[in-house]
Amino acid sequence: MSATRTDARTGLDAPVAAAAEPGAALISGRPPASARRRVRALLRRPTFVVSAIVIVWWVGAAILWPVFGLDPFGNSGAALASPGPSHPFGTDALGRSILARTLAGADSALVVGPFGSLLATAIGTALGLLAGYFRGWVDTVLMRLFDVLVVLPPLILLIVVAGAFGTSTPALVLIVGFVFAPGIARIIRAAVLAEMGKTYVTTAALQGERHWRILLGELLPNVLPTVIIQATLSLASAIFVTASLSFLGLGAQPPSPDWGLQINENRIYLQTAPWTVVAPALAVATLVVAVHLIADNIKEVWR
Repeated sequence: MSATRTDARTGLDAPVAAAAEPGAALISGRPPASARRRVRALLRRPTFVVSAIVIVWWVGAAILWPVFGLDPFGNSGAALASPGPSHPFGTDALGRSILARTLAGADSALVVGPFGSLLATAIGTALGLLAGYFRGWVDTVLMRLFDVLVVLPPLILLIVVAGAFGTSTPALVLIVGFVFAPGIARIIRAAVLAEMGKTYVTTAALQGERHWRILLGELLPNVLPTVIIQATLSLASAIFVTASLSFLGLGAQPPSPDWGLQINENRIYLQTAPWTVVAPALAVATLVVAVHLIADNIKEVWR
């Protein structure tokens, strides 16, 4: 819309009409100045920077461990050897390098968790937008469905669904996505309801904008910070839950170096060879905490 043209249907002057398109800066391909300021604010936060470095480290480990000639499956030393120069993290009961298996285990953690949380965010955002925008019977039906799913403990629900549909990687991604989607949808719906009474939404409706244009062009850019925060939080939860499923024998199977599976296989050696459990447990903890801190920093900066 031209900055000087008055809309014939509404009689809105140019400033009001321009305000009705808050997502225009995003559509143009260049982030708005406020977004750039927030990114700079994030980069000035030590916890954000350190957490980002931790995440980059594990992503690099998942991708590059074969490049360094690490063998997470072969016998590379004496069984249950303590950490030393040849094996910095020691070996497990089969003589496999704990260092190699911990680095290679990042591959499993960063497949199901991220793709599952991405699916959950996509489904939850779409349903939350629909429920908050259309309200009425659409909102009622979706919310009652979400209420049923949200009250069930995620891990128990995941165990039941995984037992029914299998534990292959695609199945786990779908399961994680559908289990976490209702919680995200409820929060996005609340954010949409808070936006519905604002001028830009009313103006867009009076101008005869199509529903999909209002949803994607007006509402989505304004609830995008909430979407990002929920996506990050769901990622942390998905990584932890995926490791928990592997620990319970419903995720990765031997001889996978999956962190949860490593903890389960080596827990009987916790007193005699604690290094076999400490390394994968710390890997899960550092990644989950780092993702949570990223979400907390984004939440504080975007408030």
